[in-house]
Amino acid sequence: MSSPELNARIAAAKRAVLAQTELLHREFGRAESKWKSDGSRVTAVDVAISEGIFRELAAQFPGDQYFSEELAESGAPIPVTARFSWVLDPIDGTNNFALGLVHCAIALALCEQGEPIYGVVYDLSRRTLLHGGPGFGVWDGERAARVSTAPHSRETLLGFHSPFDRALMPVASGLLANFKIRGLGSATLHLAYVAAGLLDGCVDFNVKIWDLAAAIPLVRAAGGEVHFLNGEQLPMRVFDLKMKKILYIAGSPAICARLRELMAK
Repeated sequence: MSSPELNARIAAAKRAVLAQTELLHREFGRAESKWKSDGSRVTAVDVAISEGIFRELAAQFPGDQYFSEELAESGAPIPVTARFSWVLDPIDGTNNFALGLVHCAIALALCEQGEPIYGVVYDLSRRTLLHGGPGFGVWDGERAARVSTAPHSRETLLGFHSPFDRALMPVASGLLANFKIRGLGSATLHLAYVAAGLLDGCVDFNVKIWDLAAAIPLVRAAGGEVHFLNGEQLPMRVFDLKMKKILYIAGSPAICARLRELMAK
C-alpha cells in the first residue's frame, strides 16, 4: 500500500497531531465547555484543534476532503468525493477532558475512497502516539503492537460503554457476566487499546464514525477485526453529523466470535 502520496500524508498527519498536544495538555481540565443540541459536550479546544490540524493538512493537500464533527457548516450530509479524505475527532472523550479525567485522545484518520487506511491517535493519559494501518504495521509509541490472542478467560478485559438504548441492556448483561469491564469514556481509546494489546476486545452501542475511524486501521493492521452489527459503515459514502449510532465489536478473531455468540443469546 505504500506510495509517495500515502507516505507524505502519513508523515504530515503525525506532525499535525503532535503539533496540537501542547494545547491539549495546557487546557486539560481547564477549558470551558458548552452542550450541543445532540447532548454532547464541546469546548473551544475541540474547535481550535480541528482548525489547527486541518489548516496544516489543507496547505499541503488542498484537493483532499476534511471532516470533523466540530467544523461542519451545516447538518446536511456531505458526499465523499475525493480520493483522499480525513476524519477527525479533535478530542474523543471531551467529557473527560473538560472534567480533568485523563482518558481522552486526538483521533485522525486518513481515508482512501472512504475507507480508513491509516490512523493517528494521541493518548493524553499515557502521552503516547499510536499510529498505523494495514501494510504499515502499528506502533504504540516506540513499540510495535499486536492484538492480544489470549483465549477467553475470566481475566479477559473488555472495553465497554453501557447502551443509551435500554432495550439493549439484556445484551449488555451477558457481556458483563462474562468479561472484566473497563469503561474509559473514550471509544477511540477502547479501540486503540485493542490494537495495542492492552484490552482484549471492545463493544460499543453509542458511537459515530468519527469516534472509530482513526482506530479501525490500527486494529486491522494489528491482526484484529472490527465488525459492525447494525449495518455496514464502510467505505464512508457521506459524512453525516446526524447519522445513527453504531453498534460494533472488535478484538481478535476468537474474541469476536465469542462476543457474537454472547450477544446472539
